[in-house]
Amino acid sequence: MAGAHSSRGNKTDQSTSGAPDGHGHSHGGPVPDVAVGALPRLLLLGLLGLAALGTVAGLVTLWPGDGDRPEAVQYSAEGTTFPQATVVSVSDPCPVIVADPSKPPGENEPFPEHCNELTASVDGDEVTIQVPPYVAKAGLEKGDAIKLAKIPRPSAEPTYGWVGTQRNMPLGAMALAFVLVVAIVARLRGVMALLGLVFAGFVVAKFMLPALLEGGSGIGVALVGSTAIMFVVLYLTHGVSIRTSTALAGTLSGIAIITLLGLWGVSAARLSGVADETNQYLMLNAPDLNFQGLLTCAVIIAGLGVLNDVTITQSSAVWELRAAAPGMTRMQLFTSGMRIGRDHIASTIYTIVFAYAGTALAVLMLLSLYDRPLMDTLYDESIAAEVVRTLASAIGLVLAVPATTAIAALTVSGQVTDE
Repeated sequence: MAGAHSSRGNKTDQSTSGAPDGHGHSHGGPVPDVAVGALPRLLLLGLLGLAALGTVAGLVTLWPGDGDRPEAVQYSAEGTTFPQATVVSVSDPCPVIVADPSKPPGENEPFPEHCNELTASVDGDEVTIQVPPYVAKAGLEKGDAIKLAKIPRPSAEPTYGWVGTQRNMPLGAMALAFVLVVAIVARLRGVMALLGLVFAGFVVAKFMLPALLEGGSGIGVALVGSTAIMFVVLYLTHGVSIRTSTALAGTLSGIAIITLLGLWGVSAARLSGVADETNQYLMLNAPDLNFQGLLTCAVIIAGLGVLNDVTITQSSAVWELRAAAPGMTRMQLFTSGMRIGRDHIASTIYTIVFAYAGTALAVLMLLSLYDRPLMDTLYDESIAAEVVRTLASAIGLVLAVPATTAIAALTVSGQVTDE
């Protein structure tokens, strides 16, 4: 009979039926009671099982502990302490003075005294130190908490240096507000997402970073760590169901695509992976690391969050379409799902590009000041590396949409016709 949701040889995906299963770009409410073919279910879970076994094997093989990790780098001179201090006063920032080469040195405008200075109360004494120009422009006021470096000197008074502003209160308040807003608005689903984020942070901090520092394969560490994160995050946040499994399969497909594109892009563009001062410092302290592998690892990690977003949406869309229209063929399901996916692709591409533009705004402004053709900026490795990272993530994202839609359309039951 038309409108039936099950047929002979099919099983119904009810593992999370009745639980809230909404998504930011699709629907909310109970999971639709959609029939799933026995063979597609077996194939899907079999492939994911193999991926899970490979991930566990990778974690065991690459888990840090046996490699030669670079020695820890001493952050400061021996005996240095970092006392908290309170701002007493801040001078004006020093002006930018460009010397006129046509004038003798004595005729150029003199550099002002007592600029870029900060006076602070520390351990009952007042000290005055030179600070970077950006500190003088940061709006520090009397009474603000800061941290200084107290450097001991033999047979002399210790000297003080600038460390940073105490920001625990505002950053902690924002973090608490974020957790509360997520919990209130998204409820249990939001709390599960936060727990998934904590797990992802654990994998990055306890597995990926130490394994990379010990010389582990950047690509291997990225693939194993990313797959482990996606297994836990997707099932924890969206529930254990065949629908979530199709999203996971699409996500893993996207990760594979991003990996291949990242490998090719880093190699073809002849990127060294040492693009800025941070990488240069890392190279000085850990010269044996494979920085091209690290860059490819960064490309893979950069695409995880967006992949998770689009694949769960596409899987949800196909589930809803099958529940609403059991008479649609699998090709019609795929076509309708892709119409939804195209809108999502467009909005997510904006997210990727503008996220990069926001983080690199200062670099983009500096480039706009130079009288230099736009294409010439690609000779700069820091720019080229971001282009490769952005394009690899974007292409993987776009191709993950049809992949997930196809997997979902093949997994749900076939067309139900009138008898």
